[in-house]
Amino acid sequence: MNKTELVDKIAAVAGLSKVDSKKALDAAVVAIKEALEAGDKVALVGFGTFAVAERPAREGINPATKAKIQIPAKKVVKFKAGAELADAVNK
Repeated sequence: MNKTELVDKIAAVAGLSKVDSKKALDAAVVAIKEALEAGDKVALVGFGTFAVAERPAREGINPATKAKIQIPAKKVVKFKAGAELADAVNK
């Protein structure tokens, strides 16, 4: 499902216009992004939790040359599915 299909589905389920549904989806994405940038968790009960985790610097191997390389530390976004979502997927 791409963004256009998601907007169509939101419009159908919520009884909104496609324009309003797109605005709502865009606002939700911006709110989640800003919360994660600030280091906060975003927990949507029944759906899941978005959180920022830090990956430490590590040593890797370039598969083409077999040379050792340093991989820098970075922050990554993690998503953990909630119980209701996990149960729905596993039916």
